[in-house]
Amino acid sequence: MGGYDAGIPAAEAATAGGPLLPTDGVLARVRSRLPEFTGALQRVAELVLTDPASAARSTIVDLAERSGTSPATVTRFCRALGFDGYADLRLGIAGETGRAARIGGWTVDIGREIQPTDPLERVLGQIMAADTRAMHDTAALLDLREVGRAAEAIAAASRVDIYGASGSALVGAEMQFCLHRIGVAAWAWTDVHNGLASSALLGPDDVALGVSHSGQTRETIEMIAEAGCKGATTVALTSFPHSPLADVADIVLLTATQATTFRPDALSARHPQLVVLDLLYIAVAQRTHERAHSSFEVTARAVAGHRASKEVA
Repeated sequence: MGGYDAGIPAAEAATAGGPLLPTDGVLARVRSRLPEFTGALQRVAELVLTDPASAARSTIVDLAERSGTSPATVTRFCRALGFDGYADLRLGIAGETGRAARIGGWTVDIGREIQPTDPLERVLGQIMAADTRAMHDTAALLDLREVGRAAEAIAAASRVDIYGASGSALVGAEMQFCLHRIGVAAWAWTDVHNGLASSALLGPDDVALGVSHSGQTRETIEMIAEAGCKGATTVALTSFPHSPLADVADIVLLTATQATTFRPDALSARHPQLVVLDLLYIAVAQRTHERAHSSFEVTARAVAGHRASKEVA
């Protein structure tokens, strides 16, 4: 995978999105461009998104030091967003964070796309538009050959470990449930100690799957790296192809997110992640058709007695 010091090409930076208009949301623009940035530019973008108010107060040297980059990198970041220099970026962020502070917590946490008085029809439309675009973008971005490789490995695996933290843990747990139901021995780990102990016991016949939108969750990276050291086939599900998680994985499955101010990026990634894992699960079921079919029948009979009766008194 690519190195961390790589950035976007100068020509792309000069033309990407064109000049930033005063009415554009600066932070929304940064968030939407985040998947394109790599290495040093990505670190600057993540720092700005994490604490925009502080970024608006920082000098270019301060921002470079805090992001572990250089003033030249910060300048490239500004130009990639359509600004002439750092002074213009600071003004844009300051104006946006100042408006948010005056409006209050709603704009900070939910954003301008959805207002407190909006009818539910409009709220639903905003959510559906963001999710639909993210899933379409994911479908266009996804390398189906890599999905096939991952499915082949899981179908032949003795056991599958799945690692994730926070929201990614919930996505991983659903994948574990699906695989378990078709007879694949799968475990989902969220605690790093338990996960590392399990990954240390994996071998060449096993698979480890790490889920992380940013690809920078330290615990998930450690567990995947440990599994890889033991010879297991490692799979990363992430939105960032040049992330540390992607760098240590044998197979990388990419998702896209539709940036919004009403939902953090990690939550925006949830539905695209589920789409990719649904595809992977079905691909595994196809490759283990007889076992999957038998498992469906057995599990259906096991829970049949707990279904509500269809008879009406």
